[in-house]
Amino acid sequence: MSDGFPNKPKILRGAFVEYGLSLPPLFVVFQFNPIQLTRNRSLTYAAPSGGGGTTQTLRALHQREFDDKDDLMGIQELQTVTVQEESIGFDIRLDATDKLNDGDAITEQFGIAPQLSTLELMVHPKEESLVGQALGSLLGSPGGFSFTKKPNPPLILFIWGRKRVLPVNINSLNVTESEFSTDLNPIRATVSVNLTVIEGKSLPYMYTKVMKEAMSVLNLANIADIADVVIPG
Repeated sequence: MSDGFPNKPKILRGAFVEYGLSLPPLFVVFQFNPIQLTRNRSLTYAAPSGGGGTTQTLRALHQREFDDKDDLMGIQELQTVTVQEESIGFDIRLDATDKLNDGDAITEQFGIAPQLSTLELMVHPKEESLVGQALGSLLGSPGGFSFTKKPNPPLILFIWGRKRVLPVNINSLNVTESEFSTDLNPIRATVSVNLTVIEGKSLPYMYTKVMKEAMSVLNLANIADIADVVIPG
């Protein structure tokens, strides 16, 4: 049904999609994009051990190097750094109201239970899937048909627009069901999600890394702004 705005741009939806071929496949397209997304990466700096295996503080390293010479680049080479994985957090909102108004038969009977159930299965080992085992038996594979590592939860891709396709581990899934139908099916819920990005040379991660570097190159268009910054000589 038209909303009266034929030239309205199409809004891309975020999604969780299982990576790899397995039965049953898991995917959840966000009904509403999160209004806020938090990303975090922590770094830990340390000084190398001194002679004889003694330890020194990072502050002592800095002061010693500056006593010898004014060399920030030298300090960069001496101090060690541990870079942690990037974590991502946001809330997913689910609401059955629109589909109920449209007369969707599945929503009328089950509310948002199908979406919630799929999200929950994303944190369960694939080998625990009873449906997968049944389908696998029909296909001649008693253990279930899957190309994922079955003892672990499925590998999930977090898709956020055209520039972010990230393989992730789901660290936590906090579900708050807020309204229910007469037969107690959930019709509204908020799911708080915390993810850790799986970094490495996988195709999805490398694609996202290339896009990030391309965005950084575009930032060179703002290089004239450096003239308004005072940098001591």
